[in-house]
Amino acid sequence: MWAAARPVRWQAGAGPAARDDRVAVEEPLEVRVGGEAVVVTMRTPGAVGESLDQQDRELAAGFLVTEGVVDEPGAILRIDPCVKAEDGNVINVHLHDGVEVDLERLRRHVYVSSSCGVCGKASIESVRQRFEPIREAEGEPRTRVEASVLLSLPDRLRAAQDTFEQTGGLHAAGLFDLAGEPIVVREDVGRHNAVDKVIGFAALGGLLPLRRAVLVVSGRVSFEIVHKALAAGVPIVAAVSAPSSLAVEFAQDSGQTLAGFVRPPRMNVYTRADRVMG
Repeated sequence: MWAAARPVRWQAGAGPAARDDRVAVEEPLEVRVGGEAVVVTMRTPGAVGESLDQQDRELAAGFLVTEGVVDEPGAILRIDPCVKAEDGNVINVHLHDGVEVDLERLRRHVYVSSSCGVCGKASIESVRQRFEPIREAEGEPRTRVEASVLLSLPDRLRAAQDTFEQTGGLHAAGLFDLAGEPIVVREDVGRHNAVDKVIGFAALGGLLPLRRAVLVVSGRVSFEIVHKALAAGVPIVAAVSAPSSLAVEFAQDSGQTLAGFVRPPRMNVYTRADRVMG
């Protein structure tokens, strides 16, 4: 989603001139679970013409799955807009009867991670203990992807970034199958939000775990993005830019393939290169 703007553009040799422009929309979204607020995140709403709150539903579902608040997507009964909110930027997640969550633990974690990511050894260890490493089940085909397919994914991601084309101001995340066909692509002002949206799409669609999918992100890849991928069972993560050292270490320990600087005709595969063919 974009909004109109009219900046003064400066160009060498031409001087200033007012021009019509478009900027990415950024608005707060409060997520409640059972009526209790757990997080406020700055995000980009869905595109005009979509179901008004579909991407907000995906964002909330993805957040709850990747933060380990719910053990399985089936724990979510429904996600509704909060009718009492004046600005409409509040949604309420209803869980099935009998599903118990520690909202205080979630609030403490979100308070720490909202500005700097998952901080501290204790937080990292808690993530490692919550989600099992990627392991191929006996009898399942090996998860392999052609190098040419992996190299093509950033361009395929970019081709689906409608709002980026208008504004130049959004991150993107996409899920692709092993043949390079898109499953879903989402944009947001926050890279973590974009990842949560695509995982939320998969969760609400009953597609988890994503054992034969690739997660592609438009910028750098941090520890948080790799751990969100692990929560969704994604074995391969590819990024246009650099990974952090902790992302590489975590991917190695978690049995995930991590590729960075994926820019045709080359890329760096930092972990589990055996999944890349050709």
